[in-house]
Amino acid sequence: MPNLLLALAMFAAPQVPVLSPGVHSLTLQGAGGQPIHYAISIPAGYSQSARVPFVLALHFAGDPRDAGKAVLEILVRPALADLGAIIVAPDALGTGDWSTPENDRAVNQLLDAVMASYSIDTKKMVVTGFSMGGRGTWYFAGKYPQRFSAAIPVAGVPPASIAGWKMPVLAVHSRNDEVAPIAPTEQRIKELEKLGVHAELITLSGITHFQTYRFVDGLKRAVPWLKELWK
Repeated sequence: MPNLLLALAMFAAPQVPVLSPGVHSLTLQGAGGQPIHYAISIPAGYSQSARVPFVLALHFAGDPRDAGKAVLEILVRPALADLGAIIVAPDALGTGDWSTPENDRAVNQLLDAVMASYSIDTKKMVVTGFSMGGRGTWYFAGKYPQRFSAAIPVAGVPPASIAGWKMPVLAVHSRNDEVAPIAPTEQRIKELEKLGVHAELITLSGITHFQTYRFVDGLKRAVPWLKELWK
C-alpha cells in the first residue's frame, strides 16, 4: 500500500520534460487546468548527474504572451550565462502584478515542477526580474526566503518596508530611470546595510527605463557577486 500511495503521489505531481541545452517554450497545466506558459534555458553540458544553479526570471509589465521568453533572451540569459544555471521565465497570468494570488500560485507550482524534474542546487537559487519583474523579485524574495539564496531586482520598485529582511540583495538600477526612480532603491539598500544584510546597489547612468537590453552589463556584475556569495 505505501508503494502504491507513493506512485499515485508522483503521478499526481506536476512535471516538466527534461530538455536538451538551449531555450525552449513550454506550457505547464496549472491548478484547475489553467495553463502556465514559460520559457526555460538549459545550460550547455547540463547533466542530471550534477546539481546546477537556478534562476527565476520575472518579466516586465504589458502583454504577458511570450514576455517571459523576451526578458530571458534580451536580458537575463546574456547577463547570467556564466553561472551555468537553469533559467525559468514564466508568463504572468493576466496583466496583473506578480504579487496577485494567481501569479503567486502559478510561479510556485512551476518552481516545484522544475525542481522535481531537474537536478537543481537548492542552495544556489536566485530570483531576478526587470521593472514589474524587479518589483516581483522583491515580493517573492520577501515572502519565500526559504526558496532563494539571493534577490537581484533590476529597475524595480522596492517594498515600502523591509522589516525582518535577511536575504542578500544585489539591486541594479539606472539614475536616469524615468519610470522607477532610483531613490527608493537607494534607500532600501542603505536600510538593509544598516540591518547587517548583505546588500549592494549597482548604479548605472545614461540608461532610461525601457532600454532593457542596456541593463545586461549591469546584471552581468551579479555573476561574480553570486559566486562569492555561494562560496
